[in-house]
Amino acid sequence: MISLALTDVRAFMSQLLLSDTFDNFYFIEGEIVTFNTFKIDGYIQKDFFDSEENLPPYSYWKKMKEHCFSIIRGKRTPLSFHLVFCLSRPNTERLAAQCASALRPEDVQGLYLNLRYDGKHLSCITGTSFKTFTLDKSLDHAWDEMVLKFFRQKKIEFSEET
Repeated sequence: MISLALTDVRAFMSQLLLSDTFDNFYFIEGEIVTFNTFKIDGYIQKDFFDSEENLPPYSYWKKMKEHCFSIIRGKRTPLSFHLVFCLSRPNTERLAAQCASALRPEDVQGLYLNLRYDGKHLSCITGTSFKTFTLDKSLDHAWDEMVLKFFRQKKIEFSEET
């Protein structure tokens, strides 16, 4: 787990809401506080759909960002927000397989990004969750390194918090 201070809030929000930077992440949940508190669950209600197509368990950010943007958009910035993203299942399995670990991909519950804005500061905290207990931290470290590399590639400005 690492904690990053995202130093250019405006540029990050542009990437989050107006570009495809985070489109391939699952959107797990969010809470946006403006004139009301809006809570959004990213879990897909499969009964809503007519077909039995192979749906992921959560919506991709690509499908959710327009709704979140409509809540955030306006002359005033949000009082706060908290968004939770998860690396998609195929990408999680790929990273777990690349990692020199005894963990099997099916043992991984998820690899998470927690974005938190308090009205002034924006931070990102990484996290991992496993279906079984393990002392093996190799996937945790690989995920943290992948996030750092991803942010650098996307030119997202950050500083590591201690």
